Amino acid sequence: NWMAENAIDKAWLGGKGMTLAIIIGMLVGWIYTWFMKKGITIKLPEQVPSNVVASFTALVPAAAIITGATIVYGLFQKLGNTTFAEWIYRIIQTPLQHASDGPVGVLLITLVPVFLWFFGVHGSTIVSGIMQPLLISNNADNLTLYQARKLSLDNGAHIVTQSFFEQFITVTGAGVTIGLVVYMIIGAKSVQMKTLAKLEIGPGLFNINEPVLFGIPLVLNPVMVVPFILAPVVTGFSTYYAIKFGIIPPLNGVYVPWTTPPVISGFIVGGWKVMLWQIFMLAITIPIYWPFAQKYDKILVAQEKAV
Repeated sequence: NWMAENAIDKAWLGGKGMTLAIIIGMLVGWIYTWFMKKGITIKLPEQVPSNVVASFTALVPAAAIITGATIVYGLFQKLGNTTFAEWIYRIIQTPLQHASDGPVGVLLITLVPVFLWFFGVHGSTIVSGIMQPLLISNNADNLTLYQARKLSLDNGAHIVTQSFFEQFITVTGAGVTIGLVVYMIIGAKSVQMKTLAKLEIGPGLFNINEPVLFGIPLVLNPVMVVPFILAPVVTGFSTYYAIKFGIIPPLNGVYVPWTTPPVISGFIVGGWKVMLWQIFMLAITIPIYWPFAQKYDKILVAQEKAV
């Protein structure tokens, strides 16, 4: 008896195959829809049960997709001694990963989410939809180096990863609003801020800050827009250069759910140094938010007295 092993390269089922999966998913959906719209399917009499009809309807587009994929595989194998997956990774994904792993990538994932949130649009979700495949791939590369005990920038480790985004840019919620919450707990005079502080403490521990975004509100609030945008930009770029200049190590690629409480998440993704740096970054947001929160608090107090 014998067993075949590694017949399928499982590396492409992880971060390396992320861009390929998106492209193939879009192509398959488009091709299948085109066949359906053009009516290029097997037609059966009306008397045939609908579940049987559905099975036969899919045969023609499925056969076309499989045939096309086989032809593409054959062409890449014969002409380039490679595969479509490897070609996509080399030509598209690798350059995109490197493009995301720099100051431009940091600016994109720090500035755009809060800019969109200011107008009431879920900026974190929109940016994640674009950047997450690349950032998760960066995460996977770092994890491979970490497991091989070769995690360093000299060995090709990435700075900007999914963990970088979640543990330093959206930690405690979009806008890194822990600084605002601290003011609301310690310095707030208005009933609105004091009440919202009690509501936000629990969710904030799990990086959920909708009570602040829509309760203060931060959305469409010109008084609070500066710290709301500035806080993640400061924490993002500070962390980027801290890793670049060796103050803290590259993140290890271990993926933790985005709801993991801060400090704990920092320790998991980088050890005690990254944990202490995360605490430092959270503390920095307090002086960023404090003067603006104080000014807006006075506005709320005046409004409450008028009522």
